[in-house]
Amino acid sequence: MAKLGFIGLGVMGGNMVARLLDKGHTVTGYNRTRSKAQPLIDKGMQWADSPAAVCAASDVVFSMVTNSSALAEVADAPNGVLAGIGRGKIWIDMSTVSPAMSRDLAAKVREKGSDMLDAPVSGSPLTLQQGKLSVMVGGRADTFDRVKPLLLDIGPKVTHVGDNGLALVMKIACNLSLAVQMLAFSEGVLLAEKSGIKREVAVDVLTHSVIGSPMIQYRGPFVLEMPEEAWFNVNMMQKDMLLALELGRQLDVPLPTTAVTNEMLTAARGMGLAEKDFAILFEALARMSGVSR
Repeated sequence: MAKLGFIGLGVMGGNMVARLLDKGHTVTGYNRTRSKAQPLIDKGMQWADSPAAVCAASDVVFSMVTNSSALAEVADAPNGVLAGIGRGKIWIDMSTVSPAMSRDLAAKVREKGSDMLDAPVSGSPLTLQQGKLSVMVGGRADTFDRVKPLLLDIGPKVTHVGDNGLALVMKIACNLSLAVQMLAFSEGVLLAEKSGIKREVAVDVLTHSVIGSPMIQYRGPFVLEMPEEAWFNVNMMQKDMLLALELGRQLDVPLPTTAVTNEMLTAARGMGLAEKDFAILFEALARMSGVSR
């Protein structure tokens, strides 16, 4: 069993740590808010007071934080990863951030005699708990081969997509589609509802039709009842949409549906819905359609 570290114990990170503990690994964790880590400490996770301390206690360090600024803080602080990572160790960052930033960090890690992979995931807390998470990995192939068994303990589908940063490109490509699908689904439900079809019936028909992707099947019912805790809130999704739009600009790839969906996320924020799961796109569109419940 491996000596692992994990930085960032939010909904996804915390569930990953729980799976790694269940697989018999030793896990040392850090989170800015210790109280959020208490259930994992009770489960057997060791606590560290800083990212550097996590690195000192671990051979392989995972991280999953909210955005590029949070990752920069984790990496560059006086007690951050770059200050604590030793030779021969591996840092696997699972955050969704700018590919360019991730590549820059990987170069700094290699100067320390260690290596870094970007390994964002596709899925939700539910798919993670069910053991169905998909992991995309960017970085050196030999480093990937060393840690692949650990990643398989988190999810059954682990794919090396190429050099550093390319897994993040793949994740951004996935996430733009999630939001676009949610908006299209919402349009269909509202068109049916305003025509006189009950919302529950429209949701049932659409989720079991040819448009019922895995995401629509587990998130579509949110238009009937939103979860108390967002799986992935509007602010987080808009961060990823903006990453997609910037990447599209750099690569001369037009992203028209991404741009429209991004504007609807802005509308949701303007309605005070920023902390809701991004499925709240339905509520934003419903208000604009004069539909309420």
